[in-house]
Amino acid sequence: MLYTVKEVSELSGVTIKTLHHYHKIGLLQPAEISDAGYRLYGAAELERLQQIRFYREMDFPLEQIKELMEETPDRLSILTEQEKLLLARWNRLERVLQTLRQSIEYVGEGRRMEPEEMFKGFDSEEEWKDALAEQNQHLKERYEVDLLDGAPMDVPNVNEQAKEAAGFMAGMANALKTGIRHDDERVQDAIHEHLRFMNEHGHAFTAADFAGQTKFFLHDEFHLRMLEEQQTGLAYYLHTAAEAYANLT
Repeated sequence: MLYTVKEVSELSGVTIKTLHHYHKIGLLQPAEISDAGYRLYGAAELERLQQIRFYREMDFPLEQIKELMEETPDRLSILTEQEKLLLARWNRLERVLQTLRQSIEYVGEGRRMEPEEMFKGFDSEEEWKDALAEQNQHLKERYEVDLLDGAPMDVPNVNEQAKEAAGFMAGMANALKTGIRHDDERVQDAIHEHLRFMNEHGHAFTAADFAGQTKFFLHDEFHLRMLEEQQTGLAYYLHTAAEAYANLT
């Protein structure tokens, strides 16, 4: 069965003008055009339009939607990825909603919230991109690697990983500062837990990989400066500790 532009608009909630625009930019082609010049759409086009609408709900620009759908033409793969993205957004909104409800409760009881409780859930992808801008520019210029090129961030997951990484680095800096040897059991246990966390959060990261990463930190001026600003000698200490751990595993 084929549908006219008007029928597709009524089914999908997408305006006729927008459907014409999608056709113009090559995002959604009609199945055929009648002898009278009418655009006609079939089941495959409706499915593609549904996928476009899912991306638009997540504020993807049209050019990026087109690229993503060309790279992954398989409908199931696209829908599965869209589910992950929407769940990440849902989780963030849940956190914002919890903060809102807590704020209402505090106001009703005549109490003030602690400052650290007032802004939970507001950390955004834009804030992360701003925070990573300098590092990303360095990697693009030096190594042609773009950290920010791809699908939207799973912000809650990024926050959790950043918190763990900050705690791990703070622990390493403190171990160095207090004179704990790089091969001390406490340091090695901390590395073990750090790698376990990373692997549980989607990073296939071995002890050898970690040693290689710390070697990179030691020889890359941007990352070396970041570590040395935290604690003098931290880059070298981290690398020797990582190598000691890799030799044990």
